[in-house]
Parts: sequence; C-alpha cells; structure tokens
Amino acid sequence: MIKDFFDQFPYILLGLEGLYLVGIIFLAAKIIMDTRNTSKTLAYLMLIIFLPVFGIIIYFVFGVNYRKNKFYTFKIERNEQVYNEISTYIRETHYKTLENHKGEIDNFLTTVNFLYKAGHSPLSEGNHAEILINGEGKFEKVFEVINRAVHHIHLEYYIYDNDDIGNRLADVLIKKASEGVKVRFLYDDMGSGKIGRTLLKRLKSGGVEISPVNKITFRLLANRVNYRDHRKIIIVDGEEVFTGGINVSDKYINPNSKQYWRDVHLYIKGEAAFYFQFLFFSNWIFATEKIPEISQLYFAHKNKEGGTSLIQTAASGPDTKPSIMLSTASAVLAAKKRIYIVTPYFIPVETVLNAIKQAAISGVDVRLMVPKFGDSIIVNAAAYSYYDELLESKVRVFFYKKGFLHAKTMIIDDNFSSVGTANMDVRSQELNFEVNALVFDRAINKTLEELFHQDMKDCEEIHLSTWRKRSKAKVFFEHLARLLSPLI
Repeated sequence: MIKDFFDQFPYILLGLEGLYLVGIIFLAAKIIMDTRNTSKTLAYLMLIIFLPVFGIIIYFVFGVNYRKNKFYTFKIERNEQVYNEISTYIRETHYKTLENHKGEIDNFLTTVNFLYKAGHSPLSEGNHAEILINGEGKFEKVFEVINRAVHHIHLEYYIYDNDDIGNRLADVLIKKASEGVKVRFLYDDMGSGKIGRTLLKRLKSGGVEISPVNKITFRLLANRVNYRDHRKIIIVDGEEVFTGGINVSDKYINPNSKQYWRDVHLYIKGEAAFYFQFLFFSNWIFATEKIPEISQLYFAHKNKEGGTSLIQTAASGPDTKPSIMLSTASAVLAAKKRIYIVTPYFIPVETVLNAIKQAAISGVDVRLMVPKFGDSIIVNAAAYSYYDELLESKVRVFFYKKGFLHAKTMIIDDNFSSVGTANMDVRSQELNFEVNALVFDRAINKTLEELFHQDMKDCEEIHLSTWRKRSKAKVFFEHLARLLSPLI
C-alpha cells in the first residue's frame, strides 16, 4: 500500500528524501561542532551515513554532548558551591603536603599540580592504605569498618545487586541507621538494574536515604545512559574510604569456581577521605537536588594511626575536565624504570596510547595485563586491534586466563600506584563518573608488583611474531571494531 501511494505521488517521496538529506547535513554539522574527539566524530559520521535512520537514533541516544546541556550545568554550579565551603582546608592541605614531601613526588610533580589545578584535588599526607584482593578481601573489611560507624556512612556504586552480599550489606546499613547513623546511598540506575524495588523499599523503610544518580525512565531511549556513575565508593565517618573495581554483587566473592573474578580494591584511612567526601556530596546534591547541612563532622580529616601514604584523587565525569585520562598520560611519561598496567578493557584514547608507546620505546619496562576473553565480542576485538602496535613498541602484553580480570591498577617505578574504578577505555576516560586513588607509597607499590608477578603465572604472554599470524579476516574484524570503539 505504501509503495502504491509513492508510485502515485512520486514527488512526495522525492520531497521526503530531500528533507532527510538536509537533516543529515545539519546533523553532521552538529556532530562536527559538538564532538571534540576526532575519532569519535568520524565514528558518528559513519553511523549516520552508512546506517540510515538507525545511525541517527544511536547518535541521539548515546552521542549528545551533555557537558553543554543545562542538565550538567546545574551540577557544575553545585560542585563549586560545595568546594567553596571547604576550599581553605583543601588549599592548606595540598601546599602543606607539598612542602613536607616534595622530594618523594618530585618525578610526578607535574601530575600532582595538574590534578590540583584541574579538579581542586589536594595531595594529602599521613594516610594508611591497604590493598584488598577480590571481594573476599574487600567485604570482610567493609563490614568491620561500617559496623563501627558512629556518625555517617556514604555509599556510591555502579552495580548493587539484590543477592546475598547485597542483602547482607543492606542489613548492616539498616542496623546502623536504626542506631542514629546517617546513611546515604547513591546508585547508578543503569548498572544497578538488578537491585530491585523490594530491596530499595526495604532500605528506605529502614532509614537509609537513597537516590539514583541519573534516573532512567525508559532505558532504550535514555541518553544519560552514556554518562554512567561508574564509581565504587564507601566513606565512613569522614576518615575511612573504600574504592576500586569491586561492586556489590555475589560474583565478586567467587561463589562459583567456574566463573572466577579477579579484582583489587583499596582501603584508606586519613586525610585522603576529605576529597572523596567532596565528590560524594557533589553527586548527592546533583542527584537529589537538595543541599544537606554539611558540618565539619563530615570532614573529620583526622588520623590517629599516622600512616605513611601520600594520596591524591583523580576524578572524572561529564561535569569535570578529563583528569583521569590526562593524569594517566602525565604519570606514564614520568616513568623511569617500569609501568605495570592491569585493566579489563584496553581501548585507550590516543593521548594515553601514545604515552605508553613512547615510554616503552624509550626503554621503560612496560607491561599490560588484560583478560584473554572479555565480556563482549566487539569490545574484545577492538582491544585486540591495539596489541600489534603495542608489541611493536616493545610493550609486553599478557592474557589472563584463570578467569575474568576486572582490576584497574597501575604501578610506575617504585613509589607510584593507581587503584580505582576507571578502565583504560574511552568510556571511562571521557564519559563516566570515575575515581582513581593515586598512592605514593613504596609498600603499596611493592604489594601490587608482587600481585602482578603472581598473576603472571595464570597468564600467557603474546609475542609479535605469532600475533601477526592471525587470519586476515580476524584482523579486519578487529580493525572494524576499533572504528566503533569511541562509541562502545
């Protein structure tokens, strides 16, 4: 019937085709003007040209630049409002630590100064830091710390599942709320799709204040899906913090020996908690559109243990500069001896990729550990497309085979370590809310080095000569996936 109609009125079809062409031209101009990343711009242009209609839908769902949208303008304004309340302490903390420990961070002074200037993130001293391995190591410590909370507990998670570990944690949070402890919980509405209404209702009725960061009404049409809150943060009484790769889900405690999850988390006690609190309150105010009374009890910044770790926080999101991406590149370029990187997804932006290659070519021992098989065929293929040029640049690449490697860590030389939530991919480094803790501490560095060498026993190293023997069809598919990597 439609064909008969257009056969009878061909000029209508011609007019519609003309309107579509004009629309494509205007959309292409919008993409070119709004998208700063060249590879991402080309990817979106390819989509709208070679996938008529569907490409346009994909762009409007995932590609709209919300940094220019009023939606995030509100958050940026509230961030500054929170910062102004604590700016004096942040400034004093940063410059005091620099004065006391300049020699210890001399090689990374550019990175440290960048994070302070770009995101108000201070370098802090006197912290106690501890590496927690897998969910088995993390949750035991989490329950211990939360159970002794006296004033507040703040949680911010990408994934929170309604399973055994999720309900055990919920029980503790409800118990502490009943004791008068203020409990606030932020979750990503996309990542925590399995949390369920029943568990949310139980938490709320138990006195826990809850809010999604980006509320999603219609998942298939939600462009804010593109800006996920990928952070995993717990803050207790303003002085104890957990962050890293481990979400609240049973799979992270390895109940099934056939589905092994390898991950790393970080426990911090000390002044570094101050900035994590700032990040949490910024997102809480943004999510709830309410400004709570922020007393000094939320910013305790006291540490009776007198730890030895210097810690600075790198945070990124649609409301900030790409601090994680740029600080990663800066730290890599400062390396003198070695760089060990562990990440589940390696689809880096050009800035980080070139820094890694430059370091390896210059003689730094650069090693990359990734899972042999990821959780997406396209993502896995896109990552594979980078290994040829890495190997050619003398980077050693290891495939972890024991299970799924989900840790996000990096060590450089003998005293720099990074543990956090950000993957080494475009989404983490340009789009998501992410946070990494940068730790200047030889003991933490040594622990992560030993862990890396231990995990190498469950790896196979790939070599350039054998890697290049893969079939042409496979290589073509990988490079095709790489073209789409800015959109993955």
